[in-house]
Amino acid sequence: MLNTGKLAGRTIFISGASRGIGKAIAIKCARDGANVVIAAKTAEPHPKLPGTIYTAAEEIEAAGGKCLPCIVDIRYEDQVQSAVEQAVQKFGGIDILVNNASAISLTGTLETPMKKYDLMNGINARGTYLVSQKCLPYLKTGKNPHILNISPPLNMQPHWFKGHVAYTMAKYGMSMCVLGMAEELKPDRIGVNALWPLTAISTAAMDMLAGVDAQKQCRKPEIMADAAYVMVTRDSKSYTGNFAIDQDVLKEEGIQDLDQYSCVPGHPLMPDFFLDITAEELNKDLPQAAAGGASQAAAGGPAKTFEVINSLVSEDILSTVKGVFQFNLTGAEEGTWHLDLKNTPGGGGAGEPPSGKPDVLMTLDSADFVKMFAGELQPTQAFMSGKLRIKGDLAMAIKLEKLMGQMKSKL
Repeated sequence: MLNTGKLAGRTIFISGASRGIGKAIAIKCARDGANVVIAAKTAEPHPKLPGTIYTAAEEIEAAGGKCLPCIVDIRYEDQVQSAVEQAVQKFGGIDILVNNASAISLTGTLETPMKKYDLMNGINARGTYLVSQKCLPYLKTGKNPHILNISPPLNMQPHWFKGHVAYTMAKYGMSMCVLGMAEELKPDRIGVNALWPLTAISTAAMDMLAGVDAQKQCRKPEIMADAAYVMVTRDSKSYTGNFAIDQDVLKEEGIQDLDQYSCVPGHPLMPDFFLDITAEELNKDLPQAAAGGASQAAAGGPAKTFEVINSLVSEDILSTVKGVFQFNLTGAEEGTWHLDLKNTPGGGGAGEPPSGKPDVLMTLDSADFVKMFAGELQPTQAFMSGKLRIKGDLAMAIKLEKLMGQMKSKL
């Protein structure tokens, strides 16, 4: 997706742009010669996440733009107001706002302390509203002004709420800002739209959420950056109120080679949250072997699966995983099963763990359980699509994927 120069000299205010999608959008705009304001919290290196507002600013200026990095926690009105004033003082105004900052905790109601609830709603919903409000006086006088929220279509299917009510409420708060502000700001010819990825996007946050191995099922942040660029260069008077998907936006521009955005070209991709598309539908055009062809895994049910699991348990697996798992299975073969990968000799079977409380509790359909261990259903895909609920140590749950990889050829 080539740059057109349409953003040269324009000022783009982006929240949460020190890494990931926000930074990719900032760099894309900078290649036009845009002025970019980074409003983010990361001034010092994070122990687990790379990048600060200052390293991002260096990359933005190296790409051809001008950058103003501002230390901002968008939950606080005075910090947002100060950053907006600094932006206007340095660049003379604000033409485009990208509300990208977001917080996530995929936890159920009992597992979500109010501190986490307040964090997600404070950043996602309230923060988006607050930054939009403070930028609005300048957007009204901006050139082809846009507000772009990195948020999903409003999909009210219950399964997108049941495993993480607080997160969904907070994320949909960003989308509701689009729904309302698009209508409210039409007289001011400000375009207000949302953009969401069709697939999971490779970011440091995804590493923490689903593990490094999940990255091969992701696309690069550049697909979101290219789609965002298209959206904020369209006519703000007529292009507003849209809940766009990155792939659709690019196809409208005639871009057919989407494999260029894949972290591993040709590898099956993982659908993102809030979209009613299955992994099978998403990857239907891939060769059957790559997409994960059908097998007879389900024929033996959970009992057969545990026979194979027990045959593969080794001291190496016990020393690597060091966890006890409980599976609450629903559907045709409802029941409780356990897997001890901590205590010698290891292994599992029907019932709760004899050793006591498990480190990880997984709830899913019995058929999906078998498919996961047979390699037909990626655990991360199952988790993100709501088919799999996890309580306990998420990082330990990710370690199970190694065992599942070994089982793929056995079932």
